[in-house]
Amino acid sequence: MPEHERDDQEREFDLRWADRAELKEPSARARMLAARWRENPPEPQPFRAGPDHVGPRRSSWVSTAIVLGCVAAIILVLGYARFRAPY
Repeated sequence: MPEHERDDQEREFDLRWADRAELKEPSARARMLAARWRENPPEPQPFRAGPDHVGPRRSSWVSTAIVLGCVAAIILVLGYARFRAPY
């Protein structure tokens, strides 16, 4: 059996062995947060932000006007650049 096939089979075996482990160690970030929260537990947060957390919304026509204005500006700049470029 070629070397690379044996390595693939060994790696597959190792992955299956690791997946069957009864105890899995948490990630470094999970350990860090657990230690931090033991000393200073986080405040409860609502599932969704209340109305006081929502910023001002623009109406859809204002957003549309901004996008169309940017597209028009890009078209004008590209047209001007092409007009100025030597052939």
